[in-house]
Amino acid sequence: MRVADLLIRTLKAAGTTRIFSLSGNQIMPLYDACIDAEMEILHCRHEAAALYMAEAHAQLTGTPGVALVTAGAGVANALAPLLTAAASETPVLLLSGDSPRSQDGRGAFQEMAQVPMTAPLTKLSLRLESSERTGEDLARALRTSREGRPGPVHISLPVDVLNADAGAAAVTDAAAFWPPAAELAPDDRNWLRGRLATADRPVVLCGPLLNPTRAGDVTRALGAALGAPVIAMESPRGLRDPALGRLTEVLGRADLIVSLGKRIDFTLGFGASPPFATDAAWVVVEPEREECDRARRNLEGRIERIIRADPAAAATALSASAASCIAGAGWAEEAAQLLAHRDLAQGEQETGAGSIHPATLCAAVERTMDGCAAPVLIADGGEFGQWAQAGLHAPRRMINGMAGAIGGGLCYALAAAKADPGAQVFALMGDGTVGFHLAEFETAVRAGAPFIAVIGNDMRWNAEHQIQMRSYGEDRGIGCALSAARYDLAVAALGGHGEYVTRAADLDAALARALASGKPACVNVMIEGAPAPGGAGH
Repeated sequence: MRVADLLIRTLKAAGTTRIFSLSGNQIMPLYDACIDAEMEILHCRHEAAALYMAEAHAQLTGTPGVALVTAGAGVANALAPLLTAAASETPVLLLSGDSPRSQDGRGAFQEMAQVPMTAPLTKLSLRLESSERTGEDLARALRTSREGRPGPVHISLPVDVLNADAGAAAVTDAAAFWPPAAELAPDDRNWLRGRLATADRPVVLCGPLLNPTRAGDVTRALGAALGAPVIAMESPRGLRDPALGRLTEVLGRADLIVSLGKRIDFTLGFGASPPFATDAAWVVVEPEREECDRARRNLEGRIERIIRADPAAAATALSASAASCIAGAGWAEEAAQLLAHRDLAQGEQETGAGSIHPATLCAAVERTMDGCAAPVLIADGGEFGQWAQAGLHAPRRMINGMAGAIGGGLCYALAAAKADPGAQVFALMGDGTVGFHLAEFETAVRAGAPFIAVIGNDMRWNAEHQIQMRSYGEDRGIGCALSAARYDLAVAALGGHGEYVTRAADLDAALARALASGKPACVNVMIEGAPAPGGAGH
């Protein structure tokens, strides 16, 4: 048995069923090992796409996503999505091929120091040094990806180590892949329960790990137990996230802020007043020491207590013991109404080319999703992405995340379709965004992964255009224009289904045809370049 065989069998023992990959010289032993292990490889068109797909797989299945890329430009292409996975707190394992250890320092093909490249973007980055450490290093990486604040990890795999005899090494026991949970200590639980009971208008802020798609009913149950708003924040627009309505009004009225795994960073204005009341107290529940230190720096003397615990475990413990913590009468309902507010005026539904308002398009998509039994919403970033995030609702949702990167939406949609073949996946993105990974439509056709990509085509990079108009004047636009490209025809040429829409009256029929096609579909809609709802974006 080669080390490559041992590694793939160990991944399978850890629960991995699918690897997202782009092939290359140094990882061919692993491809070969996947045959006997009956491990699926989803072979995509760009290394960054493989990482985005692994991120979506992890968020939608609850198991770490695995991406496999080759050395040199392969691993370099995969760097940016590591930042995205770290910001979205998603457990992703990047496996990269590497030049032979026996040729270190001699100028081997694609020889490069990979670990220093990936270390700043990961929770753990290491190079496999010997066959004896295969199971131990893989188990350590998967544990690290899940523990504390989850995130990406990386193992570099020299090709001569992969081809080496694994000797007597055995597949690692499944228990080794799971970290121990950092439970909320009884004393901390009792103190926090008592402190919540003294607050009239508490607010609990959570990070992306506790959004409903990933954590289920955890935050809903906690909110019901506390009688207080429990808000999962996952957008880089933070306080100006249009999907959170009048969030700043809620925070401005709060007398106690409990940060349950929510970073105290730019998305909260670093905790400054406004919007937070100057006399509001803070409690920080956080598993990572670095984030505790960040909270101290930004909040200065306003923290009453920092509690080291896993946010999900803390939420569960509080939900089970918070019956006496009900906040002031009507506070939860009042906050819910403010958070549900949407400023999505549709304007006139004109019939000329390019005149469809983004909210009109979102309303049509919402009608189509309402007719689907198990819809999944993917909303990429950018200006049109904010319309989608604010105006659409689905039982499961994934957005571009705290890093603010765009372009992963198509990859997320493909991975979502593979993770749940019974779901109908809708991915909304702008015409700038779709250009990053348009070729993955061919991957989706080849992989039998149907989804509907709805492109809000305003013929420009609208988020940046809005910044130019707002900051420099209407006559100072430069470099942000795009053409009225027929992305629908490109998708049809790649084997998918294409629709082109210029009139609001045609939206429902076009979406219905895309849905009925059973193929990866592109609905290319000419829209107004309206600024995002909820104020200026980042």
